[in-house]
Amino acid sequence: MPTPASLDATFQALSDPTRRAILARLAQGEASVMELAEPFAMSQPAISKHLKVLENAGLISRGRDAQRRPCKLEAQPLAEATGWLIEYRKYWEAQFERLDDLLDELKRLEAMAGKA
Repeated sequence: MPTPASLDATFQALSDPTRRAILARLAQGEASVMELAEPFAMSQPAISKHLKVLENAGLISRGRDAQRRPCKLEAQPLAEATGWLIEYRKYWEAQFERLDDLLDELKRLEAMAGKA
C-alpha cells in the first residue's frame, strides 16, 4: 500500500508535461541525461532538476556506466498510483451503474404513465 507521501510525490512529478515526456522516453529504454535533454529547448541543469524530481519520487533511477549515468524508469510508483486510481474508478463505476438503474426505472415509470 503506497503512503500518502509517496502518492503525493508521484502525482506531483507527473503534473509536469516535461517530466511525463521524459518518462515516456524512458519507457522505451535507458537513456543518458544528454539523450533525455535533446528534444527539449532547455538547459542541461533544467533537465537535471526535472530528473531530480522524478528520482525523488522513485519514478527513475540512475546507474553508473563508465562515464555515463543512464536513467532508467522504475515502475513501482506508477503501479502504486494506478492501484490507487483503480479504487476510485471502481467507486465511480458503481455510482454510474446506480444512476443507470435509476434512469431505467424512471423510463419504465414514464412508459407506464403514458399507457394509463
